[in-house]
Amino acid sequence: MTELPDQSDLAENSGPQEYDGPSKSQLKRDSQALQNMGKKLVEMPSGQLEKFNLPEALEQAIQEARRLKSREAKRRHLQYIGKLMRTLDISTIQETLERMDHQSQTYRQHFAQLEQWRDRIINEGHRAIEDFIELHPESDRQQLRNLQRTASREMEKNKPPAAARKLFAYLRELSE
Repeated sequence: MTELPDQSDLAENSGPQEYDGPSKSQLKRDSQALQNMGKKLVEMPSGQLEKFNLPEALEQAIQEARRLKSREAKRRHLQYIGKLMRTLDISTIQETLERMDHQSQTYRQHFAQLEQWRDRIINEGHRAIEDFIELHPESDRQQLRNLQRTASREMEKNKPPAAARKLFAYLRELSE
């Protein structure tokens, strides 16, 4: 005969099971974060992607995702890329992505600042040129004045802004 379990044993084992791992919702959030990171990698130019030193399987999956045209196929493939990334140490990938985002944000701010200088030099003339030369003493005052004068004339005559582009290129050259 088999022994029946004692009533006290049944009471202990019939309660809710304890689970100390992450919740299902947390696992889904983590999975979605990896998919989003994978999407950034897919949208990134190949030259920048080489900086990441990714495993070959992940690189191939990224190349495959770029080739896909169907929205649903891309979605499924991004899930696959997320699955591949679960096995990797993504901290280095994440740090590199953040550094690239910061660099591009810094570049955009610098670009906007140069555009403001260009507009100010064209509109204000001599005073703005002097302010710019204080910040960049290596700049050629005469060249700035010539570019400013030509750009102002083009603006007055509603011509294409060729001199303004040249002025911007010169300002960018000086600031680098």
